[in-house]
Amino acid sequence: MGKGVDFPLVPGDPGLYLLATMTRVHDDLPHAPATARNRDAILAVLGRVLPPSGTLLEVASGTGEHAAYLAPRLAGLTWQPSDADADAVEMIGRRVAAVGAANLLAPLRLDVCAETWPIRQADAVVCVNMIHISPWVAAAGLMRGAGRLLAEGSVLYLYGPYKIGGHHTAPSNAAFDDSLRHRNADWGVRDLEAVTDEAQSNGFALTETVDMPANNLSVIFKKTA
Repeated sequence: MGKGVDFPLVPGDPGLYLLATMTRVHDDLPHAPATARNRDAILAVLGRVLPPSGTLLEVASGTGEHAAYLAPRLAGLTWQPSDADADAVEMIGRRVAAVGAANLLAPLRLDVCAETWPIRQADAVVCVNMIHISPWVAAAGLMRGAGRLLAEGSVLYLYGPYKIGGHHTAPSNAAFDDSLRHRNADWGVRDLEAVTDEAQSNGFALTETVDMPANNLSVIFKKTA
């Protein structure tokens, strides 16, 4: 793993789960160290690109720390966390209860590859650090599901490391990519162009990319049709 690269909890993978749960505090809930490094930078972008009100679906909420931190600071939005992993959903539920924010809902169990998602409506979708630590079919499923769920003009926000033009943006990202592919050949840092093509095929247009901590990007799409 390269210096400075975010390494989040990975639902459903016990080995990576242990890495993310090494840091614990008095509440006995696992903490992913990357969250403290990126949450304020993410908040600054979300506060600018998201609508002032409505329902936000977070896909692959992991430890639930982003939801717990961001929801109270984006109080006009109803924040709906979710995850595919049952243990993660239970953990997120405990964190939601501990935070007690009125706009932070109990988590849903959501598999991005499912043809039907357990939510009927949302005004934005946020997904942090998922598509590089999952098979490509998960990225495609995310785009299809968000395309079904969101109305024209709605935001799909992604955060994570990306290759641009087939090249890594930093040596640490290249090392991180190697470590991911060593664990699972179907994982890896994705080409931004491939992600954009998949989004476009599901009715989204890339509107902006923003440089973020630890050589990551915020990638903002809007639904066009």
